Amino acid sequence: MTVLPRDERPFDIVVYGATGYTGRLVAEYLDQHYRDRADRPRWAMAGRSAAKLAEVRDLIGAPADTPLVVADASDPASLREMAKQTRVVLTTVGPYQLYGEPVLAACIDEGTDYADLCGEPGWMRAMIDAHDAAARESGSRVAFSSGFDSIPFDLGVLMLQKEAVARFGAPAPRVKGRVRAMQGKASGGTAASLKATMAAAAKDPSLIPILASSFGLTPGFEGPPQPRGDKPEYDEGLGSWAAPFIMAAINTKNVHRTNAVLGFPFGKDFVYDEMILTGPGEAGEKAAQFVATTPMIGRPDDPLPGEGPTKEERDNGFYDVLFVGEYPDGRTLRYGVKGRYDPGYGSTSRMLAETGIALIDSDAPGGIATPGAILGEALVKRLRDNAEITFATED
Repeated sequence: MTVLPRDERPFDIVVYGATGYTGRLVAEYLDQHYRDRADRPRWAMAGRSAAKLAEVRDLIGAPADTPLVVADASDPASLREMAKQTRVVLTTVGPYQLYGEPVLAACIDEGTDYADLCGEPGWMRAMIDAHDAAARESGSRVAFSSGFDSIPFDLGVLMLQKEAVARFGAPAPRVKGRVRAMQGKASGGTAASLKATMAAAAKDPSLIPILASSFGLTPGFEGPPQPRGDKPEYDEGLGSWAAPFIMAAINTKNVHRTNAVLGFPFGKDFVYDEMILTGPGEAGEKAAQFVATTPMIGRPDDPLPGEGPTKEERDNGFYDVLFVGEYPDGRTLRYGVKGRYDPGYGSTSRMLAETGIALIDSDAPGGIATPGAILGEALVKRLRDNAEITFATED
């Protein structure tokens, strides 16, 4: 097999799924944010239909000469051809457990970097088991969960621990991730991924322990017991009630995988959980109970695939996440990650695009990892400079 050297490929980035809801946002961001910049990546739009790609290209106002690549998950040869032409593939075509493996395999075979928005831990673990060795051999860097799940959490913990070591000489053995505020809507793609995950677990019960464990993505390593975070609780240190956070199930797994891939810089006894803060007093308690008992997704009125928040809703969205590092002697450290735009789509499209650009120049080894493990502070800088996301200690 002859693999074209990365620096001889015609594209830096191909956005696969550019005709879908989120893929269109990624393509729009790459075009509008980088159009007149010297560091503009060479990028292309990819999907099943050339006509539909051209329609979306015109809809987002991209130049008429924007390259279009026809590729279909049901046609492995077309995926291989797509992967041969680019340094990085950004794929938004989910649910990934239904459509993702052929794209991933094509990228790994061609030594092409890959990033997605996957929040499906059962599939992710299967891909780690099946393809990590091949990715290491080919040099393909694979960054799952390169959107709101799980970049703000993955990088937030990474940056807190860097500051903890600088200040206290050792990482915090306990970190709490607490969502202080968030405004945004789920899309049909997110709902479809959840339904596919539940169906897969019902068909294959061996997935259930992976889904339930914070260490589901660290094969061969099982750390200490972790907080469940599945019931409302009052946080004395923060003076607020806290409720279960729907994304904790994927974010905690990615944070622990970052720790494992990097050789356990947070320690092998590291404890991490996530919850959403609902405020103090009786009102905060009632809000926590409501969050704990009201499904946010997986309901009959879920949006359909291809649907999502309006531009106004995306522009008015935001998120604010606090990380608290705790030491046995009572020392603490607070670190905040805040983002403008709807977290799941307005901000996620920017995160995925910046992950792709950061991968272009990365010298990290191949393998299936996380954005934090592969890119770390280089990605933090890109998000600060381009995506209107702040990372900062809170003294």
